[in-house]
Amino acid sequence: MSAPSRPLKPKWPDALVRLSQRMTRYFTTLGGESSDATPGVALRGECRPGKVYLVGAGSGDVELLTLKAARLLQQADAVVYDRLVEEEVLALIPAGRERYYVGKARGHHSVPQAEIGALMVKLATEGKSVVRLKGGDPGVFGRMGEELAALAQAQVPAEIVPGITAASAAAASMGIPLTDRGHAQQLRFVTAQLCREDGTPDWASLARRDETLVFYMGLSKVSAICAGLRDAGLPDDWPIMLVANASKPEQQSLIGSLADMPARLAEQPLPSPCLIVVGSVVRMVATSPAVGARGEVVGVA
Repeated sequence: MSAPSRPLKPKWPDALVRLSQRMTRYFTTLGGESSDATPGVALRGECRPGKVYLVGAGSGDVELLTLKAARLLQQADAVVYDRLVEEEVLALIPAGRERYYVGKARGHHSVPQAEIGALMVKLATEGKSVVRLKGGDPGVFGRMGEELAALAQAQVPAEIVPGITAASAAAASMGIPLTDRGHAQQLRFVTAQLCREDGTPDWASLARRDETLVFYMGLSKVSAICAGLRDAGLPDDWPIMLVANASKPEQQSLIGSLADMPARLAEQPLPSPCLIVVGSVVRMVATSPAVGARGEVVGVA
């Protein structure tokens, strides 16, 4: 792409200042210190007593939280939250509100899923407005279906508030699209955690060159993913990218091929949570002006 014929005056600093001022007024209004509506941001609705809101906390960067999620956190009587919710997001909850940590980590479930459902039902039937705060988007591998079923069985009303899922955040932070006319016309999200003992992904259906694959919760299964896709027909040099802590200041990434990624990861381990992106869109990282914006560690094949 050719450079512009004449330099353009950057306008984003002024826009950023205006946005900051508007957001400050917005949260001041939420806190009850002002009765004036914030210009450009209409405050609508309130937390209803006896209702549960399944809210996505986004990928970690507090600025990627939706305005609706922020409003509900300010208004709710009780917040039931997961392990991957950042402290900056939790800081939006006013002092004195009830908080319940029900986070899960690999190999350790602090609170069984059935108890989480029972807790939400209990709080709602006590007449409290409840936010169930989940990392990313609650509908993407977040066990939201089980929680909705528990609420429905108890006849507790619920509302879903989507959040930015890790796949979108990881691709954006690396400066690439998840789909592209020249690379991928399809996008597939896959959980690498197999629920059945004999469960095995359908590698033949996944080994396509016209789509982007995004594996969630797959850091411990990188070798199996690479081997499965290679055995199903993808070439050894097919691009793969690992992004840990997507959108956070501590974000790290590794870029390589299906053949060499297991060795790269062994030499340079990444922390969890980590997302795995497979597809030719990964090759676009090398030409993206956004690479390096978060100081990630990048290995390029």
